[in-house]
Amino acid sequence: MKTIDELLSEGVAGRRVFVRADLNVPLDGTTITDDGRIRAVVPTVKALADAGARVVVASHLGRPKGAPDPAFSLAPAAARLGELLGADVAFATDTVGDSATSTVSGLADGQVAVVENLRFNAGETSKDDAERGAFADRLAALADVYVGDGFGAVHRKHASVFDLPARLPHYAGYLIATEVGVLRKLTDDVKRPYVVALGGAKVSDKLAVIDQLLGKADRILIGGGMAYTFLKAQGHEVGSSLLQEDQIPAVQEYLERAEKNGVELVVPVDTLVAPEFPDMKAKTPGNPATVAVDAIPAGTLGLDIGPETRKLYASKLADAATVFWNGPMGVFEHPDYAEGTKAVAQALVESPGFTVVGGGDSAAAVRTLGFDEQAFGHISTGGGASLEYLEGKTLPGLAALED
Repeated sequence: MKTIDELLSEGVAGRRVFVRADLNVPLDGTTITDDGRIRAVVPTVKALADAGARVVVASHLGRPKGAPDPAFSLAPAAARLGELLGADVAFATDTVGDSATSTVSGLADGQVAVVENLRFNAGETSKDDAERGAFADRLAALADVYVGDGFGAVHRKHASVFDLPARLPHYAGYLIATEVGVLRKLTDDVKRPYVVALGGAKVSDKLAVIDQLLGKADRILIGGGMAYTFLKAQGHEVGSSLLQEDQIPAVQEYLERAEKNGVELVVPVDTLVAPEFPDMKAKTPGNPATVAVDAIPAGTLGLDIGPETRKLYASKLADAATVFWNGPMGVFEHPDYAEGTKAVAQALVESPGFTVVGGGDSAAAVRTLGFDEQAFGHISTGGGASLEYLEGKTLPGLAALED
């Protein structure tokens, strides 16, 4: 995989460089609530612009239906990128139409443009190779060189991620090079003890990675909504908690394999419960109760790990040489149910080992809860991509950058 440093050494002045970024940031109307993914691509864009390239930045945002939708415009992200670069960033109101063509042709050396949301075009996400390829051809007409730096999208076989690199000389940007280097530390040369903390809502989203980790990790800590399927598999009643009944046989098999392989698979010993899901807009205080996991009352649902579990998980993380964390321990967006996620984040901060926050909601939680990002070894920009890499899957966007 060639990197941007090799491209810069060849010279980029006057060349149109297409940067596939991941500007898929959360928005409240037109206000960006977490600009982490935009900040992550700045080093690549700045290095190219400083070297005299004419930089064309492209990304998706949200899940529009293959047609323009103002709610998913990249205009706020383009404005924020300009602020972070300290320079004007042009914005094209389409992706491959007249606005994109004229905006890109109007760039001078060292200038940057952002084109509108790639997913406003059905060809970007099409499962039809010909339709996707036709869109990639139109994107290729905007540039002379391709730089892949949207790590959060490399697990998608989309036109701008998979098909476009085949049509242009291609290189990995700084972010992708960093992300891949970190993931190799979690797969190829792991320092032990290796502890993985997994949370989030659905156990089905994590089964494949647990399957792989049962042969690699020393300890796996389970939290979030997915924990209640594990508890049910152990024979506990879970009230109205989130439960995937169809996954219980797989979870039971993993519990047995963990014991056989000498892997500690640790589940909560207590939990915070309430009669109903909290009001996430008003964030009015509820009245959660802390109960042991074998005493969850009927008609209540678990919403966070309890204080004894927090202590237990902190102790299991304390001596780790390598930690990977993906998924919150509870409904961290509500103050009543944020302590479990805070406890895991704090344990990573205090860990002497190499700590990786695996993107997605975990990365959002770190920022929302006020932690210093520099206190972690690495905060990934791609939760789904990180998980699929750890599952051993071939990621289309990385395969496309290989020669």
